[in-house]
Amino acid sequence: MRFALIALLCLLTPAQAEESALVSLQTGDDSKGWNAVGRLNLGTYGFCTGALIAPDLVLTAAHCLFDKDTGARIDPADIEFQAGLRNGRAEAYRHVSRAVPHPDYIYSGANNLDRVAFDVAVLELDQPIRQPSITPFSTGARPQTGDEVGVVSYAKDRAEAPSLQQVCHVIDEAPEVLVLSCDVDFGASGAPIFAFDDGLASIVSVVSAKADIDKQKVSLGTALAAPLAVVMAELAKGNRPVALSGSKVQMLSGGKASGAKFVKP
Repeated sequence: MRFALIALLCLLTPAQAEESALVSLQTGDDSKGWNAVGRLNLGTYGFCTGALIAPDLVLTAAHCLFDKDTGARIDPADIEFQAGLRNGRAEAYRHVSRAVPHPDYIYSGANNLDRVAFDVAVLELDQPIRQPSITPFSTGARPQTGDEVGVVSYAKDRAEAPSLQQVCHVIDEAPEVLVLSCDVDFGASGAPIFAFDDGLASIVSVVSAKADIDKQKVSLGTALAAPLAVVMAELAKGNRPVALSGSKVQMLSGGKASGAKFVKP
């Protein structure tokens, strides 16, 4: 897996299509249709982005559930989902009763491309969100190289309101990982990547990381369908996977001149 991903990243060519700019969703009109995306406050550990896929289920990245310094699992009771947060006020606030990462996801604190394939988690809320202004998203089939996608995310310097990038692209792919031109930053981990069919948005990936490849900024997303099915099965069984920790790796390289510098959102 590691060598396949390194090869894929080293052969990456720049996207040819023009990407749209990030647009801040500051008002109720701006945010209409996007209120099921929210900020996940991780106690004292910062924040990620998540999105409702059911009234009581939030999809995000698995690595958001771990303390980046110790590798320990964050207590779900310390996580709060703020749906549609903008300018200090959310459409709904919910605490998390259970958090289930993919069982094959191992948090090492490392800048490791191998983990992207399993970087999916589902959070069960303590109460469902049933408001007319908040509609959970469906999930869709994985996009292919060259396909147009979009992303809604929170991130540093834009933590108080989500930003929409209506148009970015899948610029390469491996069986379990998508390489995207979408503009992400710290805090965007777990953000939903959308495909649009007749104007309807469905989630086809989640943001795992950003990367710098020969000075070209890209984002990495998990191919969603298979890993999400596994997580949902774990959720149904009531399993609580155990956190693991390990050594840190700063750089993966497929060659001296064309390595991929990996940065965690």
